[in-house]
Amino acid sequence: MDGEHAPTHYRSVFISDIHLGTRGCQADLLLDFFRHMSCEKLYLVGDIVDGWRMKRRWYWPQTHNDVVQKILRFARKGVTVIYIPGNHDEAVRDFCGVHFGGVVVARDTIHQTADGRRFLVLHGDEFDGVVRYAPWLALAGDFAYRSVLRLNTYLNLARRRFGFGYWSLSAFLKAKVKNALQFIDDFETAVAAEARRRGVDGVICGHIHKAELRSIGGALYANDGDWVESCTALVEHFDGTLEILDWARMRSWSMLERARQIELALPDIVAPSAA
Repeated sequence: MDGEHAPTHYRSVFISDIHLGTRGCQADLLLDFFRHMSCEKLYLVGDIVDGWRMKRRWYWPQTHNDVVQKILRFARKGVTVIYIPGNHDEAVRDFCGVHFGGVVVARDTIHQTADGRRFLVLHGDEFDGVVRYAPWLALAGDFAYRSVLRLNTYLNLARRRFGFGYWSLSAFLKAKVKNALQFIDDFETAVAAEARRRGVDGVICGHIHKAELRSIGGALYANDGDWVESCTALVEHFDGTLEILDWARMRSWSMLERARQIELALPDIVAPSAA
């Protein structure tokens, strides 16, 4: 999994909730993922750029620009790139049907896997009652969420200094709060119901920052997660199999494994000079 190995090739890759323009965006890890994969289709499933945050304060480091350039480079090299805007980049919804540098903007779309299954692909915010019916509450929740993410950033800087891998405080808190768990369950059930209503085999979405792949009422619910908390992507292999990649965990494991291999090799390396 290091830079010397050829990228893993997938039929399709789905990513969402990158939130470019915010300090919580894990752009470095996303760029690392891009370096280690190639694909035929790339779906950007909403909240790629955080317009809510950028209206209040401008934040755009070079790594965020690198992410945009890498996506455009994928499109130039023949990758089909489909951008489905979310609620944080909802202004892009005014351009559905338009091509930007080879990137196609769509409100939602149907993806057919290699084994013939059909999936509705959408961001999912239309199934979030808070966003839809109480936008002021969504903005208040967004402020609290950003505060946790700032704390998460400092925490992971400390963890990195002591040799530990990435860990998401916000994901941990979400998993422990009963109301959050109920919201997630309600959201997943509603999105799966929409897939059944449209007569497809399943749904692929984002929005709630929780990667998941399971059957709900006969429809396959696939959430690709995010690149703020979990750093996950949904990938389709060439036989149609869908898989969630937990990139932060995979990279942490890879780095620790390389360190272990170097440690095991040290006696062989040091012995000649010691002699």
